[in-house]
Amino acid sequence: MGAKDLWDHGPGPAGDWAVRVPGGLLDLLHASAVVTDAQGRIVLWSPEAEQLFGYDAAEALGRSMADLLALPEDVQRIRELFRQARVGTSFAGVFLARNKDGSTRSVEYRKGRLHDPDGNVLGLTLAADVDTVRRVESDLALSELLINQSPVGLAVFDTELRWMRINDALTTANGVTEEEVVGRRLEDTLPGVDTQAIESAMRRVLRTGEPILDHRTIGRVPADPDHDHAWSESYYRIEDRRGKVLGVAVSVVDVTARHLAAAEIAAAHRHLATLSEASADIGSTLDLRQTARELAEAVVPRFADLATVDLLESVATGRRTAPGDQARFGTVAVAPADPDDDMGGATLWEDLDTEEPAPMMRRSVREGTPAMIPRVDSAALRRIAGDEQAVAALRKANVRSCLVAPLVARGTVLGVLSLYRTGNTRPFDSRDLQMVCEIVGRAAISVDNALLYGRERDTALTLQRSLLPQTPPDQPEGLEIAAGYRPAGSGTEVGGDWYDVLPLGDGKVGLVVGDVMGSGVRAAAIMGQLRTTTRALARLDLPPAELLGHLDETAATLSESFATCVYAVCDPRRGTCTFSSAGHLPPVLVQPGRKATLLTVPTAAPLGVGGVPFGTLEVELPEGSLLALYTDGLVETRYDAIDVGLHTLCRTLERATGSLGQTCDMLLDTVDHTSADDVALLLARFGGAQVARTEAGHAG
Repeated sequence: MGAKDLWDHGPGPAGDWAVRVPGGLLDLLHASAVVTDAQGRIVLWSPEAEQLFGYDAAEALGRSMADLLALPEDVQRIRELFRQARVGTSFAGVFLARNKDGSTRSVEYRKGRLHDPDGNVLGLTLAADVDTVRRVESDLALSELLINQSPVGLAVFDTELRWMRINDALTTANGVTEEEVVGRRLEDTLPGVDTQAIESAMRRVLRTGEPILDHRTIGRVPADPDHDHAWSESYYRIEDRRGKVLGVAVSVVDVTARHLAAAEIAAAHRHLATLSEASADIGSTLDLRQTARELAEAVVPRFADLATVDLLESVATGRRTAPGDQARFGTVAVAPADPDDDMGGATLWEDLDTEEPAPMMRRSVREGTPAMIPRVDSAALRRIAGDEQAVAALRKANVRSCLVAPLVARGTVLGVLSLYRTGNTRPFDSRDLQMVCEIVGRAAISVDNALLYGRERDTALTLQRSLLPQTPPDQPEGLEIAAGYRPAGSGTEVGGDWYDVLPLGDGKVGLVVGDVMGSGVRAAAIMGQLRTTTRALARLDLPPAELLGHLDETAATLSESFATCVYAVCDPRRGTCTFSSAGHLPPVLVQPGRKATLLTVPTAAPLGVGGVPFGTLEVELPEGSLLALYTDGLVETRYDAIDVGLHTLCRTLERATGSLGQTCDMLLDTVDHTSADDVALLLARFGGAQVARTEAGHAG
């Protein structure tokens, strides 16, 4: 077998020849191979040699390499070097080579010897263009410099995702050495990071060739095992010049500071959003229990598994406590995260509602400062619980953390908000404490407003009820009367609605329903003055229009107050009724066998305008006729126009079959309990003689 055969059929791993693909580095160098025999004649001329020197194999084979390529002045020297290489001395050097086209180029040679199967000595020369060699050397040196001196962590993984290379920046950041990681998988070297996510990203890059940039990972490394770090990673697939996939290159930048800053900004945004939501949700009404419930629900389940709002009884009732008296609390709102969790916070508050308030709660109220127990242990249970029953309940519910914040408004402690974590294992921290205190600080004003309103409303309602007739007076024969009053729904002020039944001479009866514009104690007081004036004027047996004229003059003197009013004088014996109205809604009349009608009483301005004439309307009242006088709270809602309410009232009165008292109660019960207006209602059912109807007259 000759040297040419050795080049064409080198041994391979399976017994064949020349089956192993050469590496990419030789491709970059464009290295050529030339084999010479013992006499220095070329016996193998590689295609790369043809590209480098320009001679094809037919021109080169059999010739002396020195004679073919060397310049005349170098021929003897090169022959001597080649001879020395054949006897065992290899050499490397740079020489000018003569190309076929007559040009010259610097070529780096590496000369050695080899043996064929017969033991003959052959010469092997590897040659490459010097500029190409220097460029490759420079690229390799630059790559090595960048990898070793880069402040960015760099690593290379093979196609099996094993470490191949890691630079100093990454070994320092991770706290591992190159020897500890090379050849091993990521999960075996850095168990504190999410290796599955990282390897999934690398497999995707190997599969698609598309780089992945700024992949975020959070975890812990041996260099700092007690703290989380955040890294930004970028992955690139590595290929040789022929496109063969060699592995994945990874660049790693520690972005912990940026991550923490972003987390702080996100937390601040959540902080503001939480405060904004709580501010919008708490204090939607002036009802105390509703406001307290809104506070409790604003922090559950966001901050706790159970929240309770407890107010000092002295604050809720407005009673002063004697010096030395122990503070007593009343629970006004409870919000469990899971109402169906019998073993957790859903029933815990019932067991905590004991005669003995918790020391932690008492201290918070006494000092006006919040208190927090991040991790509840056996000793801490005594600070949270008021007695043994409460201690057992806390232990059963597995309370892990507790926070108490006082409700302070206008310098007064109103009560406390208590938070408990049972299923949530994260302890309360300073951030939670700050947020809860801000929410409680804002909510305390709403709670205090509800308390103040409740006291004023109770005062106004007491005044209002005291000024209304408790029971209608004895009614003359042929007339049945039922009346009722319904205060405005919770969260709104009591108005100035009233009704009255006035016995007149000759068996007649005066019926009055009025509505003072405004609300609160002032409206109730004005209503009392108008009612008293009406009763005094009624004793003079004045016609309805004249009575309203005098009442208008009185109203004009009451601090620019206005009121609507309808006054009717009923004569059961004659079966007639005369009406006069001061801007009030029309009475409803239901005659036997006929549909309900709205009486068209001549309209006039409300009381208090002054100088406005009032008209009258007289109607006949057949036996069994039903008359309804009312205020606008009965027929006006926030959802429907008043015409809808008037129509509903008429249809309801037409279908009424019970007693007059039952009908009155039924109508008042249909009023929306959240209505912002109070209601006065007066019903009268007539019997007796029937008298012809007369036309309306007018009076000044």
